[in-house]
Amino acid sequence: MIKENQKFLNGMMIAVDGLVICISLILSYFIRFYVNIFNTNQIRLSFKEYLMPLIIILPLYYILYNVYNLYSPHRRKSLDSEINSLIKINIIGLGILMSMFYIFKNVHYSRYVLLIFSIINTINSSLERYFIRRTLREIRSKGYNLKHVLIIGAGELGCNFAKKINDNKYLGYNIIGFLDDNKQPGYKVSKSHILGSIDELSHIIMKRNIDEIMIALPLGEYGKLGAIISTCEKYGVKAQIIPDYYKYIPAKPYVDVIDDLAIINIRHVPLDFPFNRLIKRILDVILSSIGIIILSPLLITIATGVKLSSPGPILFKQERVGLHRRNFNMYKFRSMKVQTHEDEKVKWTIKEDPRKTKFGSFIRKTSIDELPQLFNVLKGDMSLIGPRPERPYFVEKFREEIPKYMIKHHVRPGITGWAQVNGWRGDTSIKERIKCDLYYIENWNLWLDIKIIFLTIWKGFVNKNAY
Repeated sequence: MIKENQKFLNGMMIAVDGLVICISLILSYFIRFYVNIFNTNQIRLSFKEYLMPLIIILPLYYILYNVYNLYSPHRRKSLDSEINSLIKINIIGLGILMSMFYIFKNVHYSRYVLLIFSIINTINSSLERYFIRRTLREIRSKGYNLKHVLIIGAGELGCNFAKKINDNKYLGYNIIGFLDDNKQPGYKVSKSHILGSIDELSHIIMKRNIDEIMIALPLGEYGKLGAIISTCEKYGVKAQIIPDYYKYIPAKPYVDVIDDLAIINIRHVPLDFPFNRLIKRILDVILSSIGIIILSPLLITIATGVKLSSPGPILFKQERVGLHRRNFNMYKFRSMKVQTHEDEKVKWTIKEDPRKTKFGSFIRKTSIDELPQLFNVLKGDMSLIGPRPERPYFVEKFREEIPKYMIKHHVRPGITGWAQVNGWRGDTSIKERIKCDLYYIENWNLWLDIKIIFLTIWKGFVNKNAY
């Protein structure tokens, strides 16, 4: 029944995706020529001629959707990951379409229509996926379209999995029971019961309607895995293993393969992938360049204020630790009196710090002292979004005191980040800050970066912990 439902759902999503793509192109045409947001004059092809590329766009996007697994079951896939895939698909699609129009010298078809289409289609497709998810969750929470699961192992691991399933009904799983060699049949475990021993697996499969088997054995019982998996494959039932060493690896471990040997990378970093790094770097260069140009009058005004407020240089350069633990000079507008190199290296800024100038207090409180870091972003030392970089002295100190502190150096440091928009900046908990940094590093996607940019603007630059 589940397979039939999945086929129906996939067919429905393909049809809806096609409709959304068509609507997005039609909207792009009307925005370009009737709203005329670019205020340019161009030879206008007929409406029919603007719809002709759908012959190419539809199969192209269906291929990209398949490449990014958008038609695979997504009970456990996050919406953020789907939106991230949609952003990538539309960037790639725009690049391919622009290239094809250039190669075939189609000069009269407005490139602005394609640009608007990629933006609108990303928004429309994201909204479509959101509403489909909401609908499916409502259906599953009412007991429909359920997957019936048998759990092998009623220890701590199996009970923890069962609790999460029972607490999240929208996932659409129904636990039919447990198999365990250490508990008697009928024993109640997490709202279910022990159905028998592991040796009875084939009998239970034949007797019950089972869609999936979750193997949650402790490490000491891994010798039984071979027989369990053989039985599952013999009867054609899908089996999944919940590893007992899960506490030592992140939520999204990356599995690589050398020949036929699987290797688990204990720290999944999406920005390790070249395409992700390239996209993020392109956005950094474009947005930092635009920021420098737009903010140039403000930069000149602040520079003048710094020069007039106290003797010394306008810019303050401080050594920080960045990507791959390499040191670089981070720029700020100087907000303090000139101090010795040793004081600057090891002293932490406090609320009523006597080293600050009056003008310096203002620019620190409003965070505009950080604006010169746009040049660090342009150089490649930093990114717009990422963990905040720290001085070498404190990096050495925190490395010994804070677990997993050094993982933040797997990515470029940022001007703002997930920790900052969640209030962890200035003289606040380093441990909480690192938790946010780790979340960002392991869950990075373009959507998260966009979200952080909007939250930074929405929450404002003034912060009670900025001093």
